[in-house]
Amino acid sequence: MAVGWRVLNFSRATHADSQVANSIPLRGGLRDGKEQGKVRLERSIKIAAVVLLPIALSACAAIDDSKPITFTEDRGVSSQPFPKNYRTEVQSFLKTYLNNPVGVRDAVMAEPVERVVGGRLRYVVCLRFSARESDGGYREPRERAMLFVDGRFDRIIENAVEPCAGVAYAPFAELEKMTR
Repeated sequence: MAVGWRVLNFSRATHADSQVANSIPLRGGLRDGKEQGKVRLERSIKIAAVVLLPIALSACAAIDDSKPITFTEDRGVSSQPFPKNYRTEVQSFLKTYLNNPVGVRDAVMAEPVERVVGGRLRYVVCLRFSARESDGGYREPRERAMLFVDGRFDRIIENAVEPCAGVAYAPFAELEKMTR
């Protein structure tokens, strides 16, 4: 045949014939021994690269336990800038955070205060509200703390009794008027 395929009679096939049948032909015909070895080496190198690359990259992404993961760059305990757009950032986050942002009750918010959280100085905005449950009912209002780093929202603390101790709450009507 012109393509280089070898016709095999499987009733009388030899070991050499099965090796040839299992090999992948090149454009010009069947591979000889040197080409097969070279192709196997190239495949082995590619497979090793595919396996070892993620391992090497995961070593680069190792987490240092002394630094918590945050969305923004952390400047440590130095003075933090005041979060100027904290009301809109809190409202935007809660719109995606709550399962049903419609029908929030008893929403109150405190002005940002500087607190030490996790050993670092942060601006904290405290909230207390009752979100509508999936059955249509309401639970007791719960306190949550919104942490800001370098003037931008960073994360929420669900159990915020300690960071929100002694803050003065004011009504937060925007939260109660949220839509989907």
